Amino acid sequence: MRHRKKTKKLGRTKAHRKALLSNLVNGIIQHQQIKTTLVKAKAARSAIEKLITVGKKNTIAARRQAFKLLQNHQLVKKLFDEIAPTFADRNGGYSRIIKLGRRKGDGAELAILQLVGFEPMVVEEKKPAEKKKKKAAPSKKDSENKAKKEVQKTESKERDQESKAKVNKKEEIKANTERKTRSEGEIGEEINLEKSEAESKTTLDSQKKGKSKTIKEDQGVQNKEKGKNNTKNTTSE
Repeated sequence: MRHRKKTKKLGRTKAHRKALLSNLVNGIIQHQQIKTTLVKAKAARSAIEKLITVGKKNTIAARRQAFKLLQNHQLVKKLFDEIAPTFADRNGGYSRIIKLGRRKGDGAELAILQLVGFEPMVVEEKKPAEKKKKKAAPSKKDSENKAKKEVQKTESKERDQESKAKVNKKEEIKANTERKTRSEGEIGEEINLEKSEAESKTTLDSQKKGKSKTIKEDQGVQNKEKGKNNTKNTTSE
């Protein structure tokens, strides 16, 4: 019969259980919190709270008592110099347990055991990585459809290029015709200017000739009149 025996064996022998509890307490003192199963957290909670009450005494005997469980001088020093003085005005309840739910696989209840006043970031449970679905091998129909699509794309590209080339040729022909018409118009204008200049010259020459003829005719008439007058004078004498 196990009357009034509260120690939980945790499915381990006494030596194994003692090593487990010392490891849990070491982790709490070093990191101020640990993540473990709910049963282990409850077992470690009583151990860490007893150690903190021992650490408040700050005597050599208390240090030796703490070293008996921790087996690490650095952690004993941290317990007596840093952690225990923060709980000087507190008479118990140095730690808390935060439940996280059940673990996938074995369904064990998980929990976080942390010291009060040393609340670091809460450890989040890692989500299992999603498995990438393997892509199924492409079937023959899919490969044929892809090939047809590629052929259609190439054909459409070639058609677009041909249409662009035709449009460019038409534009070039229009530009050449416009240039030719402009050059012909300029040549015609030059010819017309030359013709007009020649006509103006001919008209000026004809006008000069007409004036000279009229002057000569006037002189001849005057000469004839003078001759007549001379003949009259001679006869009268």
